Amino acid sequence: MRSSRLCPSTRASLGSSPPLPDGIGCAISSTVPAAPEHCLTETHKSKMNMSKLSIPVAPFQGDDGLPDAVDVVIIGGGIIGVTAALELAERGVSVCLCEKGVIAGEQSSRNWGWTRQMGRDERELPLCMHSVDLWSRMNARINRETGWRRSGISYLSYTKRELKNWMKWAEIGQRHGLDARMLTRTEIAERMPGNTGTLLGVLHTGSDGRAEPWIAVPAMAEAARELGARIVTQCAVRSVETSAGRVSAVVTERGEIRCQAVVLAGGIWSRLFAGNFGIDFPQLKVIGPVARVDGVEGLTDMPVGAEDFAFRKRLDGSFTIAVRNLNLAPLTPDHLRLLRDFAPTYLQTWRELSLRLDNAFFRELAQKRRWQPTEETVFEHCRTMDPPSVPGFTRKALRNLSRQFPAFAKARVLNEWSGVMDATPDAIPVISPVESRPGFFMASGFSGHGFGIGPGAGELVADLVTGDTPKVDPSVFSISRLRKRYSA
Repeated sequence: MRSSRLCPSTRASLGSSPPLPDGIGCAISSTVPAAPEHCLTETHKSKMNMSKLSIPVAPFQGDDGLPDAVDVVIIGGGIIGVTAALELAERGVSVCLCEKGVIAGEQSSRNWGWTRQMGRDERELPLCMHSVDLWSRMNARINRETGWRRSGISYLSYTKRELKNWMKWAEIGQRHGLDARMLTRTEIAERMPGNTGTLLGVLHTGSDGRAEPWIAVPAMAEAARELGARIVTQCAVRSVETSAGRVSAVVTERGEIRCQAVVLAGGIWSRLFAGNFGIDFPQLKVIGPVARVDGVEGLTDMPVGAEDFAFRKRLDGSFTIAVRNLNLAPLTPDHLRLLRDFAPTYLQTWRELSLRLDNAFFRELAQKRRWQPTEETVFEHCRTMDPPSVPGFTRKALRNLSRQFPAFAKARVLNEWSGVMDATPDAIPVISPVESRPGFFMASGFSGHGFGIGPGAGELVADLVTGDTPKVDPSVFSISRLRKRYSA
């Protein structure tokens, strides 16, 4: 191991934590947590066959055994955890990534596949720009296909209000040196074939791109493993252990891994896991329905978004479609616990959320929020959160699309699915050490931006863990902006 690559505040003796009792990886409590609805559970898990998932994911064979000790353990096999593992392995840091299900089984394979800078919160924009630069070199870097192409992305305006908003954002992008600009009438006609001619304006960023989520993240995971990263799937982490006040190990369902640092990149599961470690991470879940269609001809290759629809042409010629600015938000007890945190955002964005009260509220109310490392956890009973598709959203997306791009009237629905996004109160992720828990880092709350920002976020995680100088200001993503008690 090369623990010298870790920053001084992270570096510690791997031999300092006392061994846990034999058999801890398979100990079962008397009360086994029930799996939430819409999960692929223990009985469904398979190392290679993911036919039970509502969306296909490129197969990835996890390592058979656990290492005794590494420098860094990463919890979560989505794009954030995988790119962090890739970065750390490239720097010679020994790392083990533990994923409770399959690589990219949840939101990292279910998103739209956009890699955009345009329209981002200005605080997040420098990291987004750096991330797109990393995307542009990713295929060559890992010697694998991710589906990334520099296609550009466009946002369409059909009302004066929309046009004013996008013209204002173009000024923000230009302040940061981004190539965002309003297209001329001639350019709109050339770049938006098949539209009905009712557009008032188009904001376009030529340096933006698109990728194929279902192959990109497993490809990066393979590359990380070639560089020495250990990647273990179907292996939930139950808890983080400390010694002398700092991180010293994790306990998984298969046993213990001693380490000097832990990165929590657990997506929608991060709040629950962090809470068991005594960290109150403000995060809620939002469901985004998506569909794939074919039979559509004569449209642009670039991703396109408007107020109430979005589409992206895929490498195989089909299209990923969705209703833009509308997501499902099943109410949970956390909505009450975090009401003060999220109320300001909800008052601004309530039109974009479809709130509903269903069994999720009572299921999560009964869910254990604290447990011991000897107990089975919900992470072992929900290998992959796989919510049902919402055909009504697909029909709405096609209606909205056909109104402006008549070619979608002939679309044939091939597949429908939903993904669950992890949202913070300000829709900015947390990529940060937790100063009150030395050696513990968080990379969660990406609020639907994780796929596009993933490579940059993974690099920033690696910078924070190793003490290398970040290419962007990390204070923007500090957990202290949401919870001051975790500041230095």
